[in-house]
Amino acid sequence: MSISHTSFLTLENFEGFENAEKYASFVPKLEAYRKKLEDAILPEYSIELPGDIDELKTKQFNPLKYIYEKNLLSEAEFNITDTPASELVPKLAKGELTAVEVFRAFAKRATIAHQFTNCAMEIFNDEGLERAKYLDEYLAKEKKPIGPLHGLPISLKEHMHYKGKATHAGYVSLVDNITPKHGNTTQILENLGAVFYIRTNEPQTLMHLCSNNNFVGAARNPHNLGLSPGGSSSGEGSIVGFGGSPIGIGSDIGGSIRGPAAFSGCIGLRPTSKRVSLAGGVSSGAGQESVPAVQGPMTRSVDDIDFWMSIYINQGKPWETDCNVIPLPWRKVDVPKVDSLTIAVMYDDGLVKPTPPIQRGLKVTADKLSKAGAKVVEFKPIKTKLAYDTVHKMYCCDGNDAQKSLLAESGEPLTKLTQWNLNFGDGGRPFSITENRQLNIIRDALKQEYTDFLNENKIDFILSPTYNNVAPRPEEIYNWSYTSLFNILDLPTLAFQTGLFQDPKVDKWDDSHSTYEFRSDLEKLELDNYIPENFTGAPIGLQLSGRRYFDEEVVAAGKSITKALGADLYKVY
Repeated sequence: MSISHTSFLTLENFEGFENAEKYASFVPKLEAYRKKLEDAILPEYSIELPGDIDELKTKQFNPLKYIYEKNLLSEAEFNITDTPASELVPKLAKGELTAVEVFRAFAKRATIAHQFTNCAMEIFNDEGLERAKYLDEYLAKEKKPIGPLHGLPISLKEHMHYKGKATHAGYVSLVDNITPKHGNTTQILENLGAVFYIRTNEPQTLMHLCSNNNFVGAARNPHNLGLSPGGSSSGEGSIVGFGGSPIGIGSDIGGSIRGPAAFSGCIGLRPTSKRVSLAGGVSSGAGQESVPAVQGPMTRSVDDIDFWMSIYINQGKPWETDCNVIPLPWRKVDVPKVDSLTIAVMYDDGLVKPTPPIQRGLKVTADKLSKAGAKVVEFKPIKTKLAYDTVHKMYCCDGNDAQKSLLAESGEPLTKLTQWNLNFGDGGRPFSITENRQLNIIRDALKQEYTDFLNENKIDFILSPTYNNVAPRPEEIYNWSYTSLFNILDLPTLAFQTGLFQDPKVDKWDDSHSTYEFRSDLEKLELDNYIPENFTGAPIGLQLSGRRYFDEEVVAAGKSITKALGADLYKVY
C-alpha cells in the first residue's frame, strides 16, 4: 500500500493562512516582479533553449553538459569561470585580469544558468558592471586592490538584506520590503572588494529542502532539469553547480546549504554557529535560539571554502559589527594525510535507509579512503530518532506563529512543502517555556553524548549521507534526518562531491528490498519515491562532520578526501 504525504498533515489545521481575496491584491506586484526579472536578462546573454522547459524537464536534460558541447561561452569565458576563486583573486589584484572581464564572464554564465534553472530572484548585471568598472579604475589609480576579494563576483541568497532592494525571503507579504542597508555579511563582502550581480531563489518559508515559491516558482538542478537543486539555498545550488558564481552565500538551519551543494554538484560548508554573521536578513526564526541557523559559503572546490572563510573571518572581522559573532579567527590548518584519519561512516541513520546511489557513494568513498590508509569504522547511530523528534519540535515551538504572521498577511497559497514543514514537531501547538527548556536539555545531552563518542573511540570525523537519496524530484523530499542531526548538534559539516553520478542501470534496489520491512511511514514514503530511471545523472554527494568549532579541521580533511576521490568539479564534462 502506498503512503501519501497528506496523511502526515495532521498537526496544523492551516486556519488563518490562505485568503484568495487578499492574495489577489498582491498578484499585480508579483507579475511586475517577474517582469523585472525577465527584463534583466541582457540581450547579449540571452540564449535560445534547445526545447520547451517542460519538455527539457521531462527529458531530464543536462544543461551543464550542454554549455560545453555547444560552446555557449568563449574560450576566455570558460577559462575564467572554470578557475577557482582563490586563483582568480591574485590575478585580479595584479591586473592580469580586469574586474570587468571577470564580471562579464560570470554574468553571462549566471544568466545562462538562470534561463535553464530559474536560479535567480533578482539579476542586476548593470549595477555589477558599474562596480567592476569602479574597481578597475581604483586599481589603476591607487596601484593596489580595494580589498582581498577585489573584483570577485559573489552570489547571494535573496533573504540577506541588500541596500535599496526588496528582501522578502519568499514571503509575498514582503514584496515591497525595501531594505535601507546591506545585511552585515553583504556589507563585509562589499568592503572586501566583492562584486554583486544576482540574488538567488529560495522556497516559501525557507523551510524546504527543495524549491518553490509564489514569486518565480521552483529552481531546477543544473545536472538534470527534472530534479530539484535542493533548498532552501536553492538558487545558490543551481548557480554555483552550473559555474555561474565562483562563491555563493547560503544559509542552513536544517540542511539548507548542504542539501543544495550535494544535490547540485558543488561543495558547501555549514559552519559552527556564530562564526558567520546572520545580522540583516529575513526569516521566521527571529528569537529562536534552540537550533541555530548559520550562513556559509558554497563553491566548486574545498580550497575556495577555506579561502572564503579565512578572508571573511580574519579580514572581515564580523564580530566588530555583529555582537552575536564570536571573535574566533580562522586558523591555518595543515592538510592531513589520509592515512592519519579515523573516519566513522554512518551507512544508515536508523530512520530512513539510503537509496542505491547513496549506498554506492558511501561504499566507494569508504573503500578509496581505506586503500589510501585511513582507518574507516562503521558508525552506529546514536539516538537519531530522539534528535529528529527534538529538532523538529524546535522548528515549530512557537506553534507556527511567526510563519503565520508572514504568510497570512498576503493570504498567499501554501506550497506542498510549506504544508509539510508547518506540521513539523507538534505543528500548530505552541510550546511553553518549560517545554522549550526541556528540548534544550535534550539537545545539550545529545551534544555531550556525541562528543563522548568521538573522544572514547578516537574518531576524527563522521562521514554520512546528506540525504537518503540524490537530488529529489520537485517537492518530493520529506526527510531531513541526515542533515538536521548536525544542526541540533551544531557540528561543522562539509557537503562534498564523490565524483560519482546516479546511473539507473547500476543504482537499482537489490532483491532484498522487495521484502524489506519499513521502519516507519516516513521511510516508506521516501523509499517508494526512488525509481532509478527518474534520477539520471544526479550527483552523488556526501557530508563530513567534525567537532564543534573545529571547522578548519573539517575543511582541511575535505581537501584530502576529495583529492583521494579524484573529484574535480571544474572538469566534470
